[in-house]
Amino acid sequence: MTNEPLSFWIGFIVFVIVMLLLDLFVFHKNDKTMKVKTALLWSAFWIGLAMLFDMGVYYFLGHQKALDFFTGYLIEESLSVDNLFVFIMIFAAFGIEPKYQHRILFWGIIGAIVMRAMFIFAGIALIRKFVWVMYIFGIFLIYTGIKMLFEKDSQDEVMDLENNKMLKFIKRFLPITTNHEETHFFKRINGKLFATQFFLTLLMIECSDLIFAVDSIPAVMSVSTDPFIVYTSNIFAVLGLRSLYFALSGIMKYFRYLKLGLAFILSFIGLKMCVNELSRAMDWHFHISNFVSLGVIVGILTIAIVASMIKNKRPE
Repeated sequence: MTNEPLSFWIGFIVFVIVMLLLDLFVFHKNDKTMKVKTALLWSAFWIGLAMLFDMGVYYFLGHQKALDFFTGYLIEESLSVDNLFVFIMIFAAFGIEPKYQHRILFWGIIGAIVMRAMFIFAGIALIRKFVWVMYIFGIFLIYTGIKMLFEKDSQDEVMDLENNKMLKFIKRFLPITTNHEETHFFKRINGKLFATQFFLTLLMIECSDLIFAVDSIPAVMSVSTDPFIVYTSNIFAVLGLRSLYFALSGIMKYFRYLKLGLAFILSFIGLKMCVNELSRAMDWHFHISNFVSLGVIVGILTIAIVASMIKNKRPE
């Protein structure tokens, strides 16, 4: 169970709902392409809100909770960059124009907020009841990190829609219109309701986020098992994901070593989970603190970004 008052949860949920309504009906009520400069400003806005929230956590819950939130937020935000590669491929495969992508991502965020709540509460309940689950999560993250190291770079690939198993499964139950010019999620044709390419794109976005959450949520749980800290850090990262997508989609290919950095981060977090749990079980004094984790994560990200910039300056 969470240690925070119910009013904290209500206040946060109300805040998220208000921000989402403002985003959809005020700030982005018209479909238009978001420019890189605008996306960077929105990214700064969401990051600023997260830091203000962390100041509130520090004031009401103490410095340790504030450190946990910041570390969890940084983990989630950095790992979300890898998900942007998938978003780029999905939008390219379905031929969705940039001016419509924000609307699809918005509704994808709604689904992500609900799914992550279920994942987080289920995961924390498992950890508190069966402590050995920490080893499972840790080994899984180490495996995922190592797998990422040897994966082929997919930045320039396009999804094969004809052979995609998920799409084949969906088409068994949903009638799909092939009209690529339709800009709504559903279309009624001759009295029959058809799903459009927009809806298929949304489903693929949701599925990719579900797969992504399997990695990122256990990673954040290595920092804290407080549901309030884990959920709020997750949601703040998710809220800023759309702006980050438009800010980085055009320059993602220049950060060629970023994915390698994320692989090392996942492996380190998995190792931390296993070592800390083993240390607790064996009553050892060795412990990898969240402060050390924060330093390692920042260091790996910095090295990956600087190495990418140096590589880009050199002639092929």
